[in-house]
Amino acid sequence: MPNLDATLARLKTLHPLLIDLSLNRIVGLLSKLGDPQLHLPPVVHIAGTNGKGSTAAFLKAMAEAAGKRVHVYTSPHLVRFNERISIPGSDGVSRPVSDQYLALLLARVERANASAAMTFFEITTAAAFLGFSETPADLVILETGLGGNFDATNVIARPALTILTPISMDHADKLGATMSEIATTKAGILKHDTPAIISEQAADVHDVIRSRARAVRAPMTVWGEDFHAFEQSGRLVFQSDNEMLDLPLPALPGPHQIVNAATAIAAATALRSLGITDTAIARGLTAVYWPARMQRITTGPLVAQLPAGSELWLDGGHNPAGGEMLAATVGVLEERSSKPLYLIVGMMGQKDVQGFLSHFVGQVRAMKTVVIPGAHERPFDADGLASIARSLGFNATPALNVAQAISEISQLHQSESARILICGSLYLAGHVLALTEGTSAQSN
Repeated sequence: MPNLDATLARLKTLHPLLIDLSLNRIVGLLSKLGDPQLHLPPVVHIAGTNGKGSTAAFLKAMAEAAGKRVHVYTSPHLVRFNERISIPGSDGVSRPVSDQYLALLLARVERANASAAMTFFEITTAAAFLGFSETPADLVILETGLGGNFDATNVIARPALTILTPISMDHADKLGATMSEIATTKAGILKHDTPAIISEQAADVHDVIRSRARAVRAPMTVWGEDFHAFEQSGRLVFQSDNEMLDLPLPALPGPHQIVNAATAIAAATALRSLGITDTAIARGLTAVYWPARMQRITTGPLVAQLPAGSELWLDGGHNPAGGEMLAATVGVLEERSSKPLYLIVGMMGQKDVQGFLSHFVGQVRAMKTVVIPGAHERPFDADGLASIARSLGFNATPALNVAQAISEISQLHQSESARILICGSLYLAGHVLALTEGTSAQSN
């Protein structure tokens, strides 16, 4: 039996890190595997900057509440690589693929590839398609890894539905220096005559998406035009051209999750032929689980350090739009229960730190900065991150690690409860979850 950790480590070293701006490599590899991407259940393909994972999680929960078997492909992972590939078990519930099956899939893909140049993401995407093709299901929810038009997932020529979640500035070094360039890349998943659900977007992004949709004749269902949602009296009200639904609030907290939930509801209603009922939509909203998206951490060694009544929250937000959403969410928490807010922040070196942190100005009593342990790319060092934060007016100091940061915050509040938010990176979030679970996170 192949060793999964050894296989993943080897694949990261044997294959090129640079993205090939075409789909030729993945297409050739899939051909050697018998084209598993052509033998899948209906596919929902999702691209965007923020909200991809949450929208996928909502749609998965709704479909499963309707009794459907769902494959899910997302990235990056938080603690273990297996999280990226979820396959339904005998009970119909989709869970991360087992170590044994994933190791076998990767071995088969590696043999078929025969040492040809191939990125790690292309190899693992091929493994996901192979596993999905071999396990019966009713739906595949497929999230792009990065971008859209040249993303390895974009080999799906005829998805049942495409979704564009909110698009904003991120990965400018790979996707383009302007919103228009990034939107053009992500809108590359829109397909000929394939319905598209378009979430909340900036006006210039809308223009790019409309242009692409017209070029491929993709009928669009657009947030703010064809559907909308809002919170009212502790409920979620969803409105579209055809219906109005009175639903429970989503289990994922934050105003931005109203938008993500509504996008998933619009997708679910477009998939009525699969049997996703209003009752299933309602159940999915409350059953959804998606870690490190304003997740309350309630157990583990980090929580044990906190003064009584304190709260520890975790979110993987890392770009300016994510910072805006997070700041709005902690604002809502403050309105409900006032507590001094502390941030523990770690970020990757290419991220827009000022753009992310600026949304928290005036909300934060103090900030601790940390370096992300085991990061696959260069992270900001804690001193440099603290210096940038201080230039924005924050009371920011570096800490050796998250545990020390929480200890220092706790010393300030021995007799007062606090609200602590750990944020700035999904990789940092994975490290925190691993600490909570008493394990080690696999690198991305």
